[in-house]
Amino acid sequence: MSDDSHHDDAPADAEHETHPRRIRSFVLREGRMTPAQQRAFDAHWSRFGLDYRGEPRDFDATFGRQAPRVLEIGFGNGEALAWASEHDADRDFIGVEVHGPGVGRLMNALATRDARNVRIYKHDAVEVLEHEVAPGTLSEVRIWFPDPWHKKRHNKRRIVQPTFVARLASRMAPGGLLHLATDWQPYAEHMLEVMEAAPDWRNAVAPGSYAEKPDWRIETHFERRGLKLGHGVWDLLYRRR
Repeated sequence: MSDDSHHDDAPADAEHETHPRRIRSFVLREGRMTPAQQRAFDAHWSRFGLDYRGEPRDFDATFGRQAPRVLEIGFGNGEALAWASEHDADRDFIGVEVHGPGVGRLMNALATRDARNVRIYKHDAVEVLEHEVAPGTLSEVRIWFPDPWHKKRHNKRRIVQPTFVARLASRMAPGGLLHLATDWQPYAEHMLEVMEAAPDWRNAVAPGSYAEKPDWRIETHFERRGLKLGHGVWDLLYRRR
């Protein structure tokens, strides 16, 4: 989830030159971490953080139990992930975010309530999904308000692409849920086009249809701000065939 950063128009050309092997869906703009966010890495990373190792991870061992697993890609400042994990204690949550301030903020929030069902990667979500998540591991994946890359020449950077959703499907349990949300209408239309053509997924509402906002996706500060500016919001729900 992009929260306060996803409409940043900073040019991506330098990033593209840095990573010529694969077009990434993000540009790393760390921003300035507060002292509290910096302290979170020292105090809480060993508890909540997962270091990328590039090999399948035993999440039963990580969480100390067997439970359905929810992956949130790009959780931004962690507001929605913190809420979800608190109100859905029977499931385990894996968050992936590349930006340090949001990771630090979330860890502080989790530590405050002694959360037991959340682990965090500060790493590229595509690499985490490909190398750390074994097939059939996930019951749900959430990608809420990803960077829309609204300039046409940057559309190829959007994370929701045919190859990516096929990879997601391979990591899902049968019947697993993919929940997409965006406040950028052209990206919503792109998401719908990609998902309707994806053979491993079926629309959980009706073919070609968007969904009503589910109760489990809270309205974040970022979303409220966008609604005040007149932005629409589109949710898409798909089940693994």
